[in-house]
Amino acid sequence: MSASINNNRSVALGKLFGDRIQTSLRGITSVCSAHPLVVEAALRRGAAENAVVLIEATCNQVNQEGGYTGMTPADFRRFIEDIAARVGFPVDNIILGGDHLGPNPWKSLPAEEAMQRAELMVVAFIEAGFEKIHLDTSMGCAGEPIALDDELTAARAARLAKAAEQAIRPPGRRAPVYIVGTEVPPPGGATHALDVLEVTRADAAVKTLAVHRAAFSDAGIKAAIERVIGIVVQPGVEFGNANVAVYEPERARSLTNALEHMPGLLFEAHSTDYQPSGALSALVDGGFAILKVGPGLTFALREALYGLDAIAAVLAGEALPGMLAMTMESLMLDRPEHWKGHYHGAAADQRLQRHFSYSDRIRYYWPSPRASAAVTELFDRFDADIPETLISQYLGRIYPRVVSKDVVPRPRELCLAMIDAALAPYSEATAARLMQI
Repeated sequence: MSASINNNRSVALGKLFGDRIQTSLRGITSVCSAHPLVVEAALRRGAAENAVVLIEATCNQVNQEGGYTGMTPADFRRFIEDIAARVGFPVDNIILGGDHLGPNPWKSLPAEEAMQRAELMVVAFIEAGFEKIHLDTSMGCAGEPIALDDELTAARAARLAKAAEQAIRPPGRRAPVYIVGTEVPPPGGATHALDVLEVTRADAAVKTLAVHRAAFSDAGIKAAIERVIGIVVQPGVEFGNANVAVYEPERARSLTNALEHMPGLLFEAHSTDYQPSGALSALVDGGFAILKVGPGLTFALREALYGLDAIAAVLAGEALPGMLAMTMESLMLDRPEHWKGHYHGAAADQRLQRHFSYSDRIRYYWPSPRASAAVTELFDRFDADIPETLISQYLGRIYPRVVSKDVVPRPRELCLAMIDAALAPYSEATAARLMQI
């Protein structure tokens, strides 16, 4: 790792952290989830490490119209701060970000209407005090190509950045930092089987910065380009419904070397869910100092809940699967809008994907009253510690922590421990290693 790329990372992370000095970090995990247990697990880990926690809301989850969670950006902030208060995590050590902010929720509309709504969304995020803004205008709207050219993407990003800059008030509030990009992986992962992904070319990454600089200048917000801290590129990392494209550093060598020509910037890696620990560390080594993860965390939560469902059935002498899995299947069949266009194949294939896809579209259903009631009922079925042997059988990932008494063998704590196990490789990847600094 060259000294200049290390310096780039330090400068960019310094702008992100502000006065939250974090000299011991090589990078940071971006937790992209609105599930309360995921948020709690992330804050608990942050407290244990005395670290800043970055939590981001995606445009489909949270926006001025409520998103699929029903939360506006101000609602989401209160939601996060309420959890922080409950676990004793200082809110000053939380950085809130907006992910994929752009016309994506309204891309079925004409471009101008979609962009007007996107402007309102960005303003709502800024007014709610979000500090990190990922501008994603790479998708086409009604009547446009699926992917837009770099210049139009940058011009639309600058339009949204201008709306953000004009919304910064009161004057003493810290101005946001921005992430931009023209080759942005789709929110929530791919919807098809993955083969070999095309890595962003080095010259394309350099061009991304150049066209955004020009667009920001044309929009009259030239100063805001100094707060662009990172670029989203494709390093060859993605997940689909059934497989994961694992990072191969050599394939991305030319791309990572391009940071030499972009002083003060870092790369942001999307769709890093399910990457092996070594791949995450290699991404950070290559300048991908922000690692985004979302579905991988709710996937771990679903594993925990289904494991508990099976354990409850075993303890009661019932046939597997348990009642939670049947409730979720019924719910998803009744309301197919969140998975229908993403899962394909025969009926049996779709049933498998509904519950076990890496894309984890089931996460859209956990907030529903039926699902929430089913989880509460599941937890209530346990009135004593769960036998270690059943934890070994159905929740093997965290069995060692249970045996060592680090985790109490009760449902809620087991769920949090499963999520934490998915977060652990990210902490390892982003922590300082003397040999790398």
